[in-house]
Amino acid sequence: MGESLGQKVRNIRKREKMTLKELSEKTGVSISFLSQVELNKSSATLETLRKIADALHIHPSAFFNGEEEQEEMLPFTYEDLSKNVKDASFKPLKIMLKPFENRGENIQHAGHEFIYVLKGEVCITLENEKFILQEGQSTFYNSMRPHYWRNDTAEPCVFLVVTNG
Repeated sequence: MGESLGQKVRNIRKREKMTLKELSEKTGVSISFLSQVELNKSSATLETLRKIADALHIHPSAFFNGEEEQEEMLPFTYEDLSKNVKDASFKPLKIMLKPFENRGENIQHAGHEFIYVLKGEVCITLENEKFILQEGQSTFYNSMRPHYWRNDTAEPCVFLVVTNG
Protein backbone atom coordinates (compact mmCIF):
# COMPACT_ATOMS: atom_id res chain seq x y z
CA MET A 1 0.00 0.00 0.00
CA GLY A 2 1.36 3.41 -0.97
CA GLU A 3 1.49 6.63 0.94
CA SER A 4 -1.81 8.20 1.92
CA LEU A 5 -2.77 11.61 0.58
CA GLY A 6 -1.93 13.20 3.94
CA GLN A 7 1.49 11.55 4.03
CA LYS A 8 2.21 12.82 0.53
CA VAL A 9 1.23 16.38 1.48
CA ARG A 10 3.45 16.22 4.58
CA ASN A 11 6.42 14.69 2.75
CA ILE A 12 6.29 17.23 -0.07
CA ARG A 13 5.89 20.09 2.40
CA LYS A 14 8.91 18.88 4.39
CA ARG A 15 10.93 18.33 1.20
CA GLU A 16 10.22 21.99 0.37
CA LYS A 17 11.37 22.92 3.91
CA MET A 18 8.06 24.60 4.64
CA THR A 19 6.35 24.70 8.03
CA LEU A 20 2.60 24.25 8.52
CA LYS A 21 2.47 27.94 9.47
CA GLU A 22 4.14 28.96 6.19
CA LEU A 23 1.85 26.68 4.18
CA SER A 24 -1.15 28.14 5.99
CA GLU A 25 -0.04 31.69 5.17
CA LYS A 26 0.45 30.82 1.47
CA THR A 27 -2.85 28.98 1.10
CA GLY A 28 -5.21 30.82 3.46
CA VAL A 29 -6.07 27.42 4.98
CA SER A 30 -5.85 27.11 8.76
CA ILE A 31 -2.90 25.33 10.37
CA SER A 32 -5.25 23.01 12.23
CA PHE A 33 -7.06 21.95 9.04
CA LEU A 34 -3.75 21.41 7.21
CA SER A 35 -2.57 19.27 10.12
CA GLN A 36 -5.78 17.21 10.00
CA VAL A 37 -5.32 16.68 6.25
CA GLU A 38 -1.74 15.52 6.81
CA LEU A 39 -2.93 13.13 9.54
CA ASN A 40 -5.76 11.85 7.29
CA LYS A 41 -8.36 13.03 9.80
CA SER A 42 -9.99 15.43 7.31
CA SER A 43 -10.33 15.29 3.55
CA ALA A 44 -9.54 18.30 1.41
CA THR A 45 -11.62 19.61 -1.46
CA LEU A 46 -10.19 19.97 -4.95
CA GLU A 47 -9.66 23.70 -4.52
CA THR A 48 -7.88 23.23 -1.18
CA LEU A 49 -5.57 20.67 -2.77
CA ARG A 50 -4.96 23.11 -5.63
CA LYS A 51 -4.00 25.85 -3.15
CA ILE A 52 -1.66 23.47 -1.33
CA ALA A 53 -0.10 22.30 -4.61
CA ASP A 54 0.39 25.87 -5.82
CA ALA A 55 2.05 26.84 -2.53
CA LEU A 56 4.36 23.80 -2.80
CA HIS A 57 5.12 24.59 -6.47
CA ILE A 58 3.79 21.27 -7.76
CA HIS A 59 0.87 20.08 -9.87
CA PRO A 60 -2.04 18.69 -7.76
CA SER A 61 -1.68 15.34 -9.52
CA ALA A 62 1.51 14.79 -7.49
CA PHE A 63 -0.77 13.91 -4.57
CA PHE A 64 -2.40 11.04 -6.46
CA ASN A 65 -1.34 7.88 -8.16
CA GLY A 66 -4.67 6.26 -9.02
CA GLU A 67 -4.75 3.91 -6.04
CA GLU A 68 -8.06 2.54 -4.81
CA GLU A 69 -7.60 4.07 -1.35
CA GLN A 70 -8.58 7.46 -2.80
CA GLU A 71 -12.14 6.30 -3.34
CA GLU A 72 -12.74 5.71 0.35
CA MET A 73 -11.24 8.94 1.69
CA LEU A 74 -12.17 11.49 -0.93
CA PRO A 75 -15.34 12.74 -2.65
CA PHE A 76 -13.49 12.35 -5.94
CA THR A 77 -10.68 10.40 -7.57
CA TYR A 78 -7.94 12.15 -9.44
CA GLU A 79 -5.80 10.02 -11.77
CA ASP A 80 -2.74 11.39 -13.51
CA LEU A 81 -2.65 9.92 -17.03
CA SER A 82 0.77 11.35 -17.92
CA LYS A 83 2.62 8.11 -17.07
CA ASN A 84 5.10 10.15 -15.00
CA VAL A 85 6.34 12.22 -17.94
CA LYS A 86 8.21 15.14 -16.38
CA ASP A 87 8.22 18.73 -17.67
CA ALA A 88 5.40 18.17 -20.17
CA SER A 89 3.63 21.28 -21.47
CA PHE A 90 0.26 19.87 -20.38
CA LYS A 91 -1.16 17.40 -17.85
CA PRO A 92 -3.92 14.87 -18.70
CA LEU A 93 -6.09 13.85 -15.74
CA LYS A 94 -9.09 11.56 -15.27
CA ILE A 95 -11.45 12.75 -12.54
CA MET A 96 -14.42 10.98 -10.97
CA LEU A 97 -16.83 12.98 -8.83
CA LYS A 98 -19.07 10.97 -6.54
CA PRO A 99 -22.87 11.52 -6.66
CA PHE A 100 -24.00 14.93 -5.38
CA GLU A 101 -20.41 16.05 -4.84
CA ASN A 102 -20.57 19.82 -4.76
CA ARG A 103 -18.46 20.94 -1.81
CA GLY A 104 -16.04 23.71 -2.52
CA GLU A 105 -15.60 27.07 -4.13
CA ASN A 106 -14.32 28.53 -7.38
CA ILE A 107 -10.62 28.18 -8.09
CA GLN A 108 -8.29 30.03 -10.44
CA HIS A 109 -4.85 29.13 -11.72
CA ALA A 110 -2.62 29.96 -14.64
CA GLY A 111 -3.21 28.21 -17.94
CA HIS A 112 -6.14 26.62 -19.73
CA GLU A 113 -8.35 23.58 -19.15
CA PHE A 114 -10.01 21.23 -21.61
CA ILE A 115 -12.75 18.96 -20.22
CA TYR A 116 -14.30 15.94 -21.96
CA VAL A 117 -17.06 13.95 -20.20
CA LEU A 118 -16.67 10.17 -20.38
CA LYS A 119 -19.63 9.17 -18.17
CA GLY A 120 -22.53 10.99 -16.52
CA GLU A 121 -22.67 14.76 -16.43
CA VAL A 122 -20.63 17.47 -14.79
CA CYS A 123 -21.91 20.92 -13.87
CA ILE A 124 -19.32 23.61 -14.48
CA THR A 125 -19.41 27.08 -13.02
CA LEU A 126 -17.28 29.47 -15.03
CA GLU A 127 -17.31 32.89 -13.38
CA ASN A 128 -21.07 33.47 -12.90
CA GLU A 129 -22.19 31.16 -15.69
CA LYS A 130 -23.31 27.57 -14.99
CA PHE A 131 -23.61 24.90 -17.64
CA ILE A 132 -23.87 21.14 -17.80
CA LEU A 133 -21.70 18.88 -19.93
CA GLN A 134 -23.02 15.41 -20.66
CA GLU A 135 -21.29 12.28 -21.90
CA GLY A 136 -19.37 13.03 -25.10
CA GLN A 137 -19.43 16.81 -24.64
CA SER A 138 -16.43 19.04 -24.01
CA THR A 139 -15.39 22.58 -23.18
CA PHE A 140 -12.19 24.61 -23.14
CA TYR A 141 -11.51 27.74 -21.06
CA ASN A 142 -8.88 30.01 -19.59
CA SER A 143 -8.37 28.68 -16.05
CA MET A 144 -7.60 32.16 -14.73
CA ARG A 145 -11.37 32.61 -14.90
CA PRO A 146 -12.92 31.47 -11.59
CA HIS A 147 -14.24 27.94 -12.16
CA TYR A 148 -15.56 24.91 -10.32
CA TRP A 149 -16.79 21.41 -11.23
CA ARG A 150 -19.52 19.53 -9.40
CA ASN A 151 -21.83 16.55 -9.75
CA ASP A 152 -25.50 17.33 -9.10
CA THR A 153 -26.72 13.83 -10.02
CA ALA A 154 -27.17 10.50 -8.22
CA GLU A 155 -24.59 8.84 -10.49
CA PRO A 156 -20.81 9.28 -10.50
CA CYS A 157 -19.43 11.43 -13.30
CA VAL A 158 -16.11 10.72 -14.98
CA PHE A 159 -14.29 13.24 -17.16
CA LEU A 160 -10.91 13.99 -18.64
CA VAL A 161 -9.19 17.27 -17.87
CA VAL A 162 -6.19 18.42 -19.86
CA THR A 163 -4.53 21.40 -18.24
CA ASN A 164 -1.34 23.34 -18.75
CA GLY A 165 -1.62 25.22 -15.46
